[in-house]
Amino acid sequence: MTQCICLAIALLCLGLMYLPVTGIFMDKLASKKLCADDDCIYTISLVRAEEDYNAPDCRFINIKKGQLIYVYSKLVKEKESGEFWAGSVYGEEYEDHMGTVGYFPSSLVSEQHVYQEANKTVPITVRNSQKR
Repeated sequence: MTQCICLAIALLCLGLMYLPVTGIFMDKLASKKLCADDDCIYTISLVRAEEDYNAPDCRFINIKKGQLIYVYSKLVKEKESGEFWAGSVYGEEYEDHMGTVGYFPSSLVSEQHVYQEANKTVPITVRNSQKR
């Protein structure tokens, strides 16, 4: 009896090791973004959240009312999509989230300071691991 149980557990473990790894395909938010430079690494502006926002998936960041966020790029709005910006959280109060970069709706923030104009249009590319 114990040999059967051990064999069943071993087969189950082997089967789990060979499951195909697949991800969930997510719709692209935009084809282009506006940045201050070609690599979108320079800060465009500093914004303050006017409302809380709970991220619907891993591409987005959670923001809390009053929180400061550095903006690195602004997605060019397409069709019926909302307007999203990419940024990272700023401030000691949010230090566990600092360094996290993601999208958030531009309608929920107000610009506090513009560092440089977002005048470079950069195409958004999908990495090979994210293609269908």
